[in-house]
Amino acid sequence: MPRISVLMGIYNCASTLQEALDSLYAQTYQDFQIIMCEDGSTDSTYDIAIENQKKHSNIIVLRNEKNMGLNYTLNRCLDKADTELIARMDGDDISKPERFEIEVEFLDEHPEYSVVSTPCTYFDKDGIFRVAVGRGDVKPEHFIYRSPVSHAPCMARTEVFKAVGGYTVNNFLLRVEDYNLWFKIYHAGYKLYQMHDSYYLMRDDRNATLRRTWKNRRNEFYVKWIGYPMVGLPWYTRIHCFRPLIIGLLPNFLYQKVRRSPLMRKFFK
Repeated sequence: MPRISVLMGIYNCASTLQEALDSLYAQTYQDFQIIMCEDGSTDSTYDIAIENQKKHSNIIVLRNEKNMGLNYTLNRCLDKADTELIARMDGDDISKPERFEIEVEFLDEHPEYSVVSTPCTYFDKDGIFRVAVGRGDVKPEHFIYRSPVSHAPCMARTEVFKAVGGYTVNNFLLRVEDYNLWFKIYHAGYKLYQMHDSYYLMRDDRNATLRRTWKNRRNEFYVKWIGYPMVGLPWYTRIHCFRPLIIGLLPNFLYQKVRRSPLMRKFFK
């Protein structure tokens, strides 16, 4: 039995899936299996997954009858995982070759931690445009502004994900299913760690924040509202729950102007 199960919810990523899988085949640590669940794609994502399964004995491919969302899809992968560790990977990203080796080494050397992740290096067709930096040991205040742990590059002890029931399937948690998962894991008494250096390249849009839908912003409000008390944040921090709703109401030009104001920079960070 391999030591790691790599969970991948794949949806309409035919143009990038092979590159993502190739980055896994190039890992310096190879003791893993890949569990992909195709979530009702309208392109050839499923066909590419099956072609890779035919070539590699460590790949399992599942398929949803219709699009169910990432939380449901990853739970299907998690149900199939019978390994000591699980790792995440998205179908449009790239893991640096040393990623798994470094994450496994961290968990082996720090048994007190249940989840480890690496910050993302963000890129698009024009190249890299942002490199995030991790903050180490996750504390309650790290939950205030955003998810404290990068989801796609994470590695965790399988028993911990299963102990908290995996991903909560709820339409109000779509696009923030990872944020909710970290709240649950921290609330259950487990420790999380975000490494300082990046070993993961995330394909993203430079203007993604401005194009979030109202539903996405509503869900971010919801996950914060229910999550802050779970990690012991003071009641007055809940003002930050309204941040995504306020941003959604502002015209883009006004949001850009306000976020550059020294007085408002912390609230809109």
